[in-house]
Amino acid sequence: LVLFSLFIAVTLVQIIYYLFIFRPVANFTPPVKEVSQTQPVSVVICARDEDENLARNLPGVLVQHYPTTHEIIVVNDNSYDDSKYVLEELKKTFKKLSVIELAQEAKGIRGKKFPLSIGIKEAKHEVVLLTDADCTPATEHWMDRMQSAFTPGVEVVLGYGAYHKLPGMLNKIIRWETFHTAMQYFGFALAGMPYMGVGRNLSYRKDVFYRNKGFSNIKNIPSGDDDLFINKVAHKKNTAVVIDPEAFTLSAPKKTWEEWKRQKSRHFTTAKHYKFSHRFLLGLYSLTHFLFYVLAVLSILFYDWRLALIPLAAGLIVKAAVLKKAMRKLDEGDLWKWFPLLDIWMCFYYVIFAPALLKKPRTHWK
Repeated sequence: LVLFSLFIAVTLVQIIYYLFIFRPVANFTPPVKEVSQTQPVSVVICARDEDENLARNLPGVLVQHYPTTHEIIVVNDNSYDDSKYVLEELKKTFKKLSVIELAQEAKGIRGKKFPLSIGIKEAKHEVVLLTDADCTPATEHWMDRMQSAFTPGVEVVLGYGAYHKLPGMLNKIIRWETFHTAMQYFGFALAGMPYMGVGRNLSYRKDVFYRNKGFSNIKNIPSGDDDLFINKVAHKKNTAVVIDPEAFTLSAPKKTWEEWKRQKSRHFTTAKHYKFSHRFLLGLYSLTHFLFYVLAVLSILFYDWRLALIPLAAGLIVKAAVLKKAMRKLDEGDLWKWFPLLDIWMCFYYVIFAPALLKKPRTHWK
């Protein structure tokens, strides 16, 4: 009876998250703008030893259809490969491309924060749009759709960084985890509690960067130039989201389980630095998500399986309905038929990556 009571409580918590945090993502419609305005944009990309990615992905940024003044800045951070020559060739064709060559490491500033700070400092325009060298815009309207969310008072805009759809279960798991994370940071932002963004698709004003002294308070943490910075500066009134397939970016997913595990472990090392309220709400969601399936099995085995099926069915029906619409919004609809397996997989995901919260992060971003 105790197990069954806990199962009901956990199910109610999960349903609350899905109805009040995640359903707004599924039902999202862009706010109607009284005045349509395009403004100058500076795209900033940091790259280290990314010659192949730059040759493959940068043209997608350079050919954006954007009627207003804009520039693309690539900060080539101490690369030893042919990045310099790739960028020199691209500059011959694309006059809006500016390249900053860094030849020395910054002392006391870990990760990508120093090259990114240099890129933002050199940006000519107030609106800065960020992506990575291994990303390419999903469409030629990415820049326009992302900047369209900057209305009076908005300083931070969160976008979606998706992964290419490829065969295999690993690809589905990577895309599911990416979608699941996006559903959380979009949902919390729409609920007035923004806590992170992803550097693959993120925009903010230079003023908010300088007003908060850039990355000064997180300079000793290798990661966090996207999520920890947004965790610090974003709030209910200054943050907007863009959920539009034309505003997505696409990246090549990792090809092996080990590569993906290293990538996710590195990302988890920053979560412990979030504000307490965010850690609590995210932790409560993850804990109840894990316990939902564990307590379902225990209630079926040790209580009355017929009664146990009631909260299990209720939780799964609510999840399925919200996830189906949210996946359509984020162009991940092909994952819906896999949702029960992928949702159960998250129980193992939490066990695998929870130790990363306690690990010491790497000192270099590449």
